[in-house]
Amino acid sequence: MVQTEIKLYNKWTFNDVAVTDLGLQNYINLRPIIVPRTNGYYHNTAFYKTKINIVERLMNRLQVTGHKGRKHYISSGHNTGKAKKISSLMKEVFEELEKKTKENPIQVLVTAIEHAAPREEVITIERSGARYAQAVDMSPQRRVDLVLRYLSQGASHKAFNSATSLKETLAAEILDCYHRGDKSTAMSKKNEIEKMAAAAK
Repeated sequence: MVQTEIKLYNKWTFNDVAVTDLGLQNYINLRPIIVPRTNGYYHNTAFYKTKINIVERLMNRLQVTGHKGRKHYISSGHNTGKAKKISSLMKEVFEELEKKTKENPIQVLVTAIEHAAPREEVITIERSGARYAQAVDMSPQRRVDLVLRYLSQGASHKAFNSATSLKETLAAEILDCYHRGDKSTAMSKKNEIEKMAAAAK
């Protein structure tokens, strides 16, 4: 039998997945791919992040979640950098999302990113020797970058040294953002950033 449609892990289609946030449409890549692993093929091209499938971008972030702010968290255990391990984990997470929402898990992830992406942030400007907080619009690329960082860090830190698995914490993070909740790290950080920006106007 010849497969005519490219599906993620040969299970989930990209055809009916849509990005409703107009500002993010060019920055959430939904190019059909079976195995989300391009091995840095686009790394030396301009705006390479926009050429990488959004599922693969989340996987890459999960391999090395990075430090949270200025706090240097222990980054062993889950942050192994093993692509095969993370790929299997992502498949299990998508199966969990499909089971709980009865929808395409790729769409669930995209909608979660849209909901948790901050729109404004605060920068510090200096005038006459005095420093002021100034609210500015956030670029679409940075909006996606921050959501992926908060999703991976939130899931990793909640699963670290805990009986809860990384699969469960990541699925919970994505679901909370999908339902516009307030328990996930990504939604909490979004609300915090936008609250600070509103106060700096």
